[in-house]
Amino acid sequence: MKVLSYTKYIYLLVAALSIFKVIAVWQADGTVDYLFVAFTVVSLFMFFFRRHYEKKFQDYKKDNNDQ
Repeated sequence: MKVLSYTKYIYLLVAALSIFKVIAVWQADGTVDYLFVAFTVVSLFMFFFRRHYEKKFQDYKKDNNDQ
């Protein structure tokens, strides 16, 4: 289960690579690659979503262990 706590950082990596790709294409062609913009938005959303629910799960687990 410890591995699942690191998967949220994969989303940050995908977002960073997508931002890099968008900037590279924009500088080369002057166009925006909307697919990679979508990857960036979805990856950032998933990072914050997973982080939020991981904290909720840890709080729930801590509260149930105290009983």
